[in-house]
Amino acid sequence: MLKKALLTGLCCGALCCVPALAQTEALDKADQAFLDMAAQTDMTEAHVGQLAQDQGDAQAVKDFGQMLVTDHTSDYTQLTALGTKVNAAIPKGLDAAHDKMIAPLGKLKGAAFDHKFAHEMVAGHEKAIAAYKKEAADAKNADVKAYATQVLPTLQKHLDAAKDLEKSKAK
Repeated sequence: MLKKALLTGLCCGALCCVPALAQTEALDKADQAFLDMAAQTDMTEAHVGQLAQDQGDAQAVKDFGQMLVTDHTSDYTQLTALGTKVNAAIPKGLDAAHDKMIAPLGKLKGAAFDHKFAHEMVAGHEKAIAAYKKEAADAKNADVKAYATQVLPTLQKHLDAAKDLEKSKAK
């Protein structure tokens, strides 16, 4: 009888602890919005990078496109792992707004593509860097903050390369 009471007490105690272990802190809405934006950016940049390789004229544009595919695919993988860690949903496909942003580039080829691509990459990376800097400063979740901080140098590298492309296309 004592064994049964002791076993029942242990089981009840263990069951009381399970909800506490299963609970994860809900991700702040701003942090979730940032993760959504980061995922859309990664998928868009990888897609546009592939377009640059297929439709660009200059070898520098094709090389930059390859760098975008490589870096943003890797970043999306990191982002997906972060989403799992912080219990956040990470988009798995482009939304309509980003599809619409890509469409005009898909219709261009050669030098016309190169010029538009370089311009769009400067504008897009400036916008992304601003969002990542804000999140690196303001994120509520420490893992999200660390992720935003970690990605900034890659985005800056892309912006610098895009500006170089834009200068070379302006000639």
